[in-house]
Amino acid sequence: MVDRQVSVPITYKGIRFVEGLRADLIAGKVIVELKSVERVTAAHKKHVQTYLRLTGFKLGYLLNFGGAVMKTSITRCVNGLEE
Repeated sequence: MVDRQVSVPITYKGIRFVEGLRADLIAGKVIVELKSVERVTAAHKKHVQTYLRLTGFKLGYLLNFGGAVMKTSITRCVNGLEE
C-alpha cells in the first residue's frame, strides 16, 4: 500500500512533534520524495536523508520529474548514504 502526503510524527531530543515531517509517498518502509526541478541539488538529497534518519527507515528515493530523462533522475538513498 502506498500512502500520499503522510504526516510522520517524530521525537527529537525528547520532544515529540505530532507532524514532524510530511513525506510525499511512503510505501511500506520506503520514503519517496518527488521533485520537479531542472537539477537536483545536494539540499534535495539531504532532505531525503534527513527523513530516513528521523524515521529510522533504511531506504528512500528522490524522483525528479523535471529532468530530461527519468532514468537519470532517480536518486537512491540507503541508511543515510547516497548511491
